[in-house]
Amino acid sequence: MYILSSLAVALLRAMVVHGYANPGACSGACNIHDPSLIQNADGTYYRFSTGNNISFASSSSIEGPWIALGSVLPGGSSIDNAGRYDPWAPDVQKVGSLYYLYYAVSTFGSQVSAIGLATSATMEEGTWADKGAIVTSTTGNQYNAIDANLLIDGSSHYLTFGSFWQDIFQVKLNTDATSSTSTPVNVAFDPDGTHPVEGAYLYKYGSYYYLFYSWGTCCGYDQSKPAEGQEYRIKVCRSSTPTGGFVDANGVACTNGGGTVVLESHGNVYGPGGQGVYTDPKLGPVLYYHYVDTTIGYADSQKLFGWNTIDFSSGWPSV
Repeated sequence: MYILSSLAVALLRAMVVHGYANPGACSGACNIHDPSLIQNADGTYYRFSTGNNISFASSSSIEGPWIALGSVLPGGSSIDNAGRYDPWAPDVQKVGSLYYLYYAVSTFGSQVSAIGLATSATMEEGTWADKGAIVTSTTGNQYNAIDANLLIDGSSHYLTFGSFWQDIFQVKLNTDATSSTSTPVNVAFDPDGTHPVEGAYLYKYGSYYYLFYSWGTCCGYDQSKPAEGQEYRIKVCRSSTPTGGFVDANGVACTNGGGTVVLESHGNVYGPGGQGVYTDPKLGPVLYYHYVDTTIGYADSQKLFGWNTIDFSSGWPSV
């Protein structure tokens, strides 16, 4: 008799609504914002998120139970910017023998911003060393230095970042991924309206580089709910190079409003975004994100960890 694992059962039970599967199961510490996901050498999952000076949790499975572990930067960031005691939008990657965690220091709506870096050999609480700022922005720049994501492509390191102003930019980093070696280049911009294109995540699959990003109004739904269709959603463009030329499935440039929807509001799921993509050794590519469950509440503190496996068989990601 074949016995399905609880994870397989959760995937099979995911009900398709408007072409989207419901989020995979989550138990334990699931109320999070802006998740970033990785596993250590023994397969334990670590998940980092906005809040509590970068909260982090661990689990033996992507579906939990997630156990809260503490803060990456319990005393705040060493970067002397407004917002140093509330860093946000973590991105965690393995670089050589160390775990790198990039984070943002700013205040909402400000262009006086910085992307910081913390490193650890184990990801355990109390082991993170704050390295300070690696990219900054100020009033008058085209870009805003927040929401960073690192792509390691062979021996090259690319940092993609930005929000509002002219949306998403990219710089190349040095060999140890600790400082910029190039001028920021615009890789995604929506000229229509005031909605941000933010939270970029660059992921290589096959011969393409996929630029995932969040579009729309992200937050404060319990205070001011956006017009229908203007809330957060996840879009994507792709390119044969990591540095530009990103287009959507219709061939529209990502620098001119292009973007193919990967995941949007459906059923009880509202405003999915703040996403990343992780290559799970068992599940393959996984899209992870936060979202509102409309049966629970719309407050930022009520947002939940969501995840779905990704199908690239058409050349474009679908969940």
